[in-house]
Amino acid sequence: MKIKYIYPLLAVLVLATASCKKSLDESNVNPNASETAQPDYLLTGVIKSTTDTYHYWSSGNTLNPASLFIQHYAKIQYTDMDRYIFSNADFQTLWSVNYSRGVVNLNQIIKLADASATPNYKGVALVWRSWLFSVLTDVYGDIPYTQAGNISEYLLPKYDTQKDVYVGLLNDLKTAQAALDPSGKAIAGDILYGNSIASWKKFANSLRLRIALRIADREPELARQTIAEIQASGIGYISSNSEIAQLAYKTSPNQNPISNLFDTRPDEHRVSKTLVDQLTALNDPRLAVFAQKAVATQTYVGAANGLVSNLPGKDQVSKLGSFFVAPAAPGLIMSYSEVLFNRAEAAARGFTGEDAAALYNQAVEASLSQYSVSAADIATYKASPAVQYNAANYKKSIGDQKWIALYSQGLEAYTEWRRLDYPQLTPAVGGVLSGQIPVRFLYPGTEQSLNPDGYKAAVAHQGADALTTKLWFDVN
Repeated sequence: MKIKYIYPLLAVLVLATASCKKSLDESNVNPNASETAQPDYLLTGVIKSTTDTYHYWSSGNTLNPASLFIQHYAKIQYTDMDRYIFSNADFQTLWSVNYSRGVVNLNQIIKLADASATPNYKGVALVWRSWLFSVLTDVYGDIPYTQAGNISEYLLPKYDTQKDVYVGLLNDLKTAQAALDPSGKAIAGDILYGNSIASWKKFANSLRLRIALRIADREPELARQTIAEIQASGIGYISSNSEIAQLAYKTSPNQNPISNLFDTRPDEHRVSKTLVDQLTALNDPRLAVFAQKAVATQTYVGAANGLVSNLPGKDQVSKLGSFFVAPAAPGLIMSYSEVLFNRAEAAARGFTGEDAAALYNQAVEASLSQYSVSAADIATYKASPAVQYNAANYKKSIGDQKWIALYSQGLEAYTEWRRLDYPQLTPAVGGVLSGQIPVRFLYPGTEQSLNPDGYKAAVAHQGADALTTKLWFDVN
């Protein structure tokens, strides 16, 4: 007799549960949060986080170790990294940020752009993603590329060869160029170029030129063809210091991360002796910008890289120039001078009909002008025999001067040094690599545990996961 009451009771319970679930769903919605990711917010976040990481290496409280390898900076405390002593955990930051905060969010912007028919967002996202991938492959070699950032489809993405990554990026940038339309639907959230699509088109070409030269020693015909396509497009490259690709930092909490580091740890890094000595020998007016005078002597004195003992006192050697540790110091991604050096190299290789010497001189002048050096001092500097272009050894002329011009861009300077083989650097005094300077970064340890098959395939193809294993583009 009691059974007949069970079904009505169950019905009441079901309705009550459903009502409760509905009320919980409604009451637990954040009214201030967007239910759909916004491309402008994603774009702002990804530019900021990845630019921060490009310039500042948080692991071990040091600047990016490439700046030590390339001997722009040196350490006078905790010098293990300056002696090439690393664990694979020390190279985690660049990898994890560029993938988890960079590629994943840029892939999302591309999906949103396709869904909403806003191709300018897609073009910008493709350009920035291409830059991130290029930075990663420049230092690690083979990396996840075609399957990267799509976790729902590829939880363990395969590693693509460095050659395939570079070729893929050239195609991605070509696609981006076609998508970018200054007269198309506007974008927002662009803290690099203030939503100027015309500027992004020039940056895309400039990045494409950079990557074409990365492969020039291995795939000269593809490099030549790529540069010819860029020239034929009529869009041009970054063409003045006012068009530099750089993030304008502000005061705290949006200050330059290097400034933030030096606020709390002012006495670990100094300017390298290698750089100070070279700038002094050339009577280079940028020395006063790149370095501060040592407190004890009121002269410019660099610190030797990789010292184990007899470390100089903090007042005996030069700090980084005040321009570079200021809260609003710009986060430089690509300069006008670099583009001119690249055009000069393309001409020297016979890829274009431009005047290599003229472009080289313009590049030197652009770098000096970037730091407000006077016209008279620029003319004097360019007239120096040690600075003048040597057509018989264009790699030395361009390599030496580009190394100076790329100060504060340790990762890019590191890649160009390996590619051009200039300047000819002496390994750190207390280096532990038997007289060698590192020529790549170690894969993060997490890759061995989380993506072991991809990691093992990369090592089998590329060579030992060691600091001394040369990458595909580094032929000499």
